[in-house]
Amino acid sequence: MKILIIGSGGREHALVWKIAQSPRLRELYCAPGNPGMESLAKIVPIAADEVEKLLAFAKERRIDLTVVGPELPLSLGIVDRFESEGLRIFGPRRAAAEIETSKVVSKTLMQRYRIPTAEAEVVALEEAYGRIASLKMPIVLKVEGLAAGKGVVIAQDQKEAKEGLDGFKSMGEAARRIILEQFLEGVEATFFVITDGDQVVPLASAQDHKRVYDGDQGPNTGGMGAISPTPRITPEVESQIMERIIRPALRGLAAEGRPYRGVLYAGLMLTPSGPHVLEFNARWGDPETQAVLPRLKTDWVDVMEAALDHRLDQIELQWREESSVCVVLASEGYPGPYRKGEVISGLDRIDLPETIVFHAGTGRRGEEWITQGGRVLGVTALGKTVSDARQRAYRAVDRISFRGMQYRRDIGASAR
Repeated sequence: MKILIIGSGGREHALVWKIAQSPRLRELYCAPGNPGMESLAKIVPIAADEVEKLLAFAKERRIDLTVVGPELPLSLGIVDRFESEGLRIFGPRRAAAEIETSKVVSKTLMQRYRIPTAEAEVVALEEAYGRIASLKMPIVLKVEGLAAGKGVVIAQDQKEAKEGLDGFKSMGEAARRIILEQFLEGVEATFFVITDGDQVVPLASAQDHKRVYDGDQGPNTGGMGAISPTPRITPEVESQIMERIIRPALRGLAAEGRPYRGVLYAGLMLTPSGPHVLEFNARWGDPETQAVLPRLKTDWVDVMEAALDHRLDQIELQWREESSVCVVLASEGYPGPYRKGEVISGLDRIDLPETIVFHAGTGRRGEEWITQGGRVLGVTALGKTVSDARQRAYRAVDRISFRGMQYRRDIGASAR
């Protein structure tokens, strides 16, 4: 098969790494990709939001399957466009993807189908300033649209809430409306499923670490690291997630003319009263993918094909028993303004067992690796326990350096 992966981050590198192992693969492309993928895939200089150019490339190269990584092309209707030309593409259509791309659509769906979630109201950005004055703190502020994982602020008091709203002003149309949401107490976790619109198969659990600093301090980011599986999601909790959240959400989407096909990500808060939804994403998460896919033994190409052909009931997923830990190495200043072009050293010394380095924001300058993004690398390791995996991951991290490199030292430390 000829396969095209769309995207350029660590999640897409993990997809490239996994799909490259398929015995069915003949040619693998990634658009726009990054230099860290070059040993596994041919890099195509087309941006993820250039839908027509991607379509033309897929037709010209006779691509058998296109795999969408990030949310932006999904929001632009890339799946609808490819399908209109008779091309196979894995991911939800635009209307279904609004479960992520519009937090208002997502929250309304959850309220209508009684899916456990925080109480919330939707107001215009300017109206939010007056509204927060009467709300009990802490409170969660969310922009309506896509914000690369940075459109959420947990405000402990009125001052932080106002500062959060001030920060949203630079996000333009994405922050036209704001969700003011009840703060939930508990432990965050991520749960993935794959669905063909009828059948739904659980994939794996993970735990992301959103805040930039140790101890869950500082602003939210796109994710500073992840573990998989999370011991917080027991078989009993998984059953609750499937019956109270996943199945009702998929039934609701179908009933509203938005049948969902692809990977569905449920970002959860595990509260004393059970799991509640913080958000849905219409694709794999980043960095959770870098922790989950190394544990999957089954050929991911076979799984995607089964979903496209409505035969997921014929697939039996096999997983490695080991735990995995992914530690994100970020540029100084992230998630705010950061420098680019810093030389990365040590990548040639990662020869540790069960350890993989996924590139997210890297570039090349001659023979040197350089930083090109906020999140630069994802260092993933597997071990018999989370503790074993942590030791391996941080041993590899110790061999990598670039000026201003920041990372959390407590990824997976609270897992028990």
